[in-house]
Amino acid sequence: MALRGPLSSLLRTQLSHARQQSRAQSVAVLGAPFSRGQKRRGVEHGPKVIRDAGLIERLSGLDYSVHDFGDLSFPVLEKDEPYMNVKCPRAVGAANKMLSEAVSRAIGAGHTLVMLGGDHSLAIGSVGGHARQCPDLCLIWVDAHADVNTPATSPSGNLHGQPVAFMLRELQDKMPDIPGFSWTKPCISSCDLVYIGLRDVDPGEHQILKNLGIQYFTMRDIDRLGIQRVMEVTFDHLLARKQRPIHLSFDIDAFDPSLAPATGTPVNGGLTYREGIYITEEVHKTGLLSALDMVEVNPILGAGHDAVEATASLAVDVIASSLGQTKEGAHASIDDAASVKEDTEQLRL
Repeated sequence: MALRGPLSSLLRTQLSHARQQSRAQSVAVLGAPFSRGQKRRGVEHGPKVIRDAGLIERLSGLDYSVHDFGDLSFPVLEKDEPYMNVKCPRAVGAANKMLSEAVSRAIGAGHTLVMLGGDHSLAIGSVGGHARQCPDLCLIWVDAHADVNTPATSPSGNLHGQPVAFMLRELQDKMPDIPGFSWTKPCISSCDLVYIGLRDVDPGEHQILKNLGIQYFTMRDIDRLGIQRVMEVTFDHLLARKQRPIHLSFDIDAFDPSLAPATGTPVNGGLTYREGIYITEEVHKTGLLSALDMVEVNPILGAGHDAVEATASLAVDVIASSLGQTKEGAHASIDDAASVKEDTEQLRL
């Protein structure tokens, strides 16, 4: 029987301290400057602006050793014709294969991984690489969009709206042999996934969510239940029967555009600051976070420096909170960050 309410929360609290003590206290930061999963240029600059907003400074104040492995360098393909309705399949497939291998090495080396995107198609490689090391992982997808279209249901053909379809075992009979993706294999079942923050779901995606019985919370659900109850149900669904690694895939457009304007597909009525940070605080409290994606920060689409800075700073807050630090408690110095960079500049995946 699944644990519910205060009892399950108490048990998780008691267990999380022991898990946090036993987990390797090491964070790997890996940039994936890639934009071909969607049509808007600029998202490939996301890793740089997130770092420039003080990510390493923030993380250097935590009780981890911080290793910034820099950015992956993705191949440029001269010919990449659409397949069916799918745009840039070979470029997206090749980038995700490279990312998958890098993520697998980082997790295998004992790091908690922070992947900086880039667009959300990169989750194919990030989650896939994580699953090679942790096949029992569960996935929390925080996003305005479900990103579970198949090539047959996708209105746009953009692969950043399809990554979850590559991961789900139950959808493999709906996935054609797309060029560039022969290396992929499904790594999660529908019961391993929870969505939080949905408010722009395509008709085909809605049918998939219903048919597969996937647990999801729209913004209306968050309004109705409150974010505390949403997280309680999330953890009861994913963790009550078995404690296992968490992959948190966080699209910055989960937040309301007033907070995160520099992104490619903003949707009004998103998460408040406190709702978003509460999610990450609760994930941290489990002691089970193993990998985190932060994607879809696009500085070119910000209406001025302030909009870009606000979006990138919010991304840093999400990452730091996921790893146990609140904004109010962040006082890491520039000298600390420089020391971290100096210590790790020779390290490469």
